Amino acid sequence: MRKLPIDQLSALFQTLDEKEALYIPADDPAAGQARFMRYREGLEMTHALNTVRSAKDFFFPQTENLVDFKLKGKEIEIIDPRTEHEDFVIFGVRACDARSFTILDKVFLADPVDTYYQSRREHGTIVTLACTQPEETCFCTAFGIDPAAPEGDARCWIEGDSLYMEALTEKGEKFLDSVKGLTSECGDEAVRAQQEKTRKIAEDLPFGKLNLEGFNGENMLKLFDSKEWASLSQACLGCGTCTFVCPTCQCYDIRDFKTNDGVVRFRCWDSCMYSDFTKMASGNPRLTQLERFRQRFMHKLVYFPANNEGEYGCVGCGRCLAKCPISMNIVKVAKALAEEVR
Repeated sequence: MRKLPIDQLSALFQTLDEKEALYIPADDPAAGQARFMRYREGLEMTHALNTVRSAKDFFFPQTENLVDFKLKGKEIEIIDPRTEHEDFVIFGVRACDARSFTILDKVFLADPVDTYYQSRREHGTIVTLACTQPEETCFCTAFGIDPAAPEGDARCWIEGDSLYMEALTEKGEKFLDSVKGLTSECGDEAVRAQQEKTRKIAEDLPFGKLNLEGFNGENMLKLFDSKEWASLSQACLGCGTCTFVCPTCQCYDIRDFKTNDGVVRFRCWDSCMYSDFTKMASGNPRLTQLERFRQRFMHKLVYFPANNEGEYGCVGCGRCLAKCPISMNIVKVAKALAEEVR
């Protein structure tokens, strides 16, 4: 384990940024919220627990060009517009967001591999930061995530006047080597003491012990046919806010845009809460908001774990709890359906 005086944090960031692109969670005055931003001299890391949107954007951006078609008479030139070739570091990723990459990997790195996502994953180094004050909207522990010991290539803890760092992967070792001159070898006593405090806080959070027993493939039809969906979905606006702040949602649409000399094909996030989601030439299989609402939560709590060895499609980050305009969220859904499977 390595140790850095906290007053040398800016020096650490400058050293990293000189070698490869660095992104840190920082307060955006224009938006009034924290988000990941490209580091520049003077930019300080936010004190907020989480960013408004997750670090998913670095690997699965909200919009991206897939291919360009240039027309020259009767000839069509196909151009691959990808320029992702530089290495980058994302510093300060929380445990919930770090786990989301595992879920996204199961989708985008399964055959056939999404090479756009794969390229970004290969170039990115994830440096996580342990939580010290989880909020009441957090429930990552319900999904087996330890906020005091996040995953990632390397992980950090801020305790007292020091930043403690530990490598977990080969990329993490490279990260620690790049700042070795600023750090010193140390024990883990301070980290273990902090972890004990954080875990005690997490245990006392209102949703930390959310019971997910019974949300599996065996109860799929029972949950699908539950009468609870009607009342749960009644007030849903279909705005898609929950899906856009979610670190594990992976739905997208692909569209073509005509230019003066060809066509640009791009990918953009989509939402299962939208009325035109899954719309095909033959029609739409989910015509009501109830059906769309049910699809979202069945996928997170039932379909995904049934097909991925019990791993849920949620990481308990709490963003949907904080951002839904009608205060509907996955916790309320799980609690309402609990009696159906017990």
